[in-house]
Amino acid sequence: MSTTTTPAIELRSVGKTFRVAGGVLGKDRRVVAVDGVSFAVPPGGVLGVVGESGCGKSTLARLILGLLEPDSGDIAVEGQRIVDMDRKARARLIQPVFQDPFSSLNPLTRIRDIVAMPLQAQGTFSRAEIARRVDEMLSRVGLPGEMGNRLPAELSGGQRQRVAIARALVLRPRIVVCDEPTSALDVSVQAQILNLLAELRRDLGLTYLFISHNLAVVEHVASEVAVMYLGRIVEKKPTQALFHDPEHPYTKALLASVLTPEPGLGVPDVGLGDVMPDPANIPPGCRFHPRCPIAEPRCATETPPLRPRPGGGVECLLVP
Repeated sequence: MSTTTTPAIELRSVGKTFRVAGGVLGKDRRVVAVDGVSFAVPPGGVLGVVGESGCGKSTLARLILGLLEPDSGDIAVEGQRIVDMDRKARARLIQPVFQDPFSSLNPLTRIRDIVAMPLQAQGTFSRAEIARRVDEMLSRVGLPGEMGNRLPAELSGGQRQRVAIARALVLRPRIVVCDEPTSALDVSVQAQILNLLAELRRDLGLTYLFISHNLAVVEHVASEVAVMYLGRIVEKKPTQALFHDPEHPYTKALLASVLTPEPGLGVPDVGLGDVMPDPANIPPGCRFHPRCPIAEPRCATETPPLRPRPGGGVECLLVP
């Protein structure tokens, strides 16, 4: 008898558009941030989302967290529609870890009180239970108890990110959205935080949506990878399959753009030209065709279908 598992995160044709004021003389513009995105993340999985700045990654994160409401489509976490959940219930189920731990922590609040805030907001925990959970979580993320009495400015960048992780996990959520959680840190500290996130996922049975522009980081942490371009998922596969057999021209260009430590090689030329993507001016047909090194005339007029693949698919007219 077959059994089905409810996805930890499921998106069905989700879209989000922003209206940007054009100023005194300019016209208002519609910026398409997310356009018809669908995917599912199984419990305990890690979906890495990659793409250039402005492709819609952070908007996608905020939609899943319930900080933004989609214009179209549905988002469900563990089978519950985000729009049907109240704020407290959503907080118990899904939590964020953002890019810059310094800007996300109140500089005038002690570390212990920062970590305690999600528990206090629920209004159902006693003082003793809050203190116990805070101490337990600080220890779990590798911070000694005495640091609870310090202010954020007294901690290093890596320690502040550990505080942000402790705050996210103190309610014991099952899903964590990590939006560039290591990009503001030194390289040596990045590895420590990534190892901590991997350890917490194993120990606590967490599901991660991991957003990053760093392909090496995503390859290290993710079980599946989704590649975004101008609001669309253009390729999604299990991590090893995507890194070893990329099919979409944009995915190939991203992988080719990774710098190597070998001296004398310089900056790689990935063949994308000088045309930058503009979410306020989506081209017809395949939205990647103005930059695609192998584009054909039909790419400018035909919308690419999804070519199914194990664990996802590829949107490209030129892929069989």
